[in-house]
Amino acid sequence: MTKFYMKWKMNPMTVPGDPAERVKYWLALLEGVKAQLKSGQLLDWGITCDSNEGYCFAESDETSLHATVVSWLPYIQFDIKPVIGVDDVMANVKKAAAAGKK
Repeated sequence: MTKFYMKWKMNPMTVPGDPAERVKYWLALLEGVKAQLKSGQLLDWGITCDSNEGYCFAESDETSLHATVVSWLPYIQFDIKPVIGVDDVMANVKKAAAAGKK
């Protein structure tokens, strides 16, 4: 499976203006995050101190990741990129260096 870095941003048009409703909104979103972390749909999740954006990681196939992302629309907007770990990067650098010596 592929590991994905997911940068997310709140859609300000969906945040309630009323403070009591905003608390309900936030708690509902955060319960959803906790559920996806517990189920393994998300591996990690964080938010910036200004509470407008954050990140999460998922290890998934594209179809399953799409199902995860769709559950957050239109409240959250995503920029998603597949990532590789340091061991894979080192192996690629070594292969490139070896190919360059030929």
